Amino acid sequence: MSEPAAELPISDARDSLADVVSRAHYAGRITYVTRRGQRLAAIVPAEVAEAIERAEDAGDVAAAREALTRIDAGDTPIPLADLRDELGL
Repeated sequence: MSEPAAELPISDARDSLADVVSRAHYAGRITYVTRRGQRLAAIVPAEVAEAIERAEDAGDVAAAREALTRIDAGDTPIPLADLRDELGL
């Protein structure tokens, strides 16, 4: 069972980074690093971050497959230049 999530001011996190990382690794604790009470980042167990990456990758693959299916069905792909303009890139 993992420890409950914690919040830690960034100044304290700097002083105890090794401990925070150890708690993430060994106890599964998620620690939110804060500044003036606002969450800035989180230190999470590596397996949590890896699971998020796998989920994002799976979502990207599913979106690509869906786009290819639409193209195979006759939809016209959006030209890259148009997509860049639409996204303001």
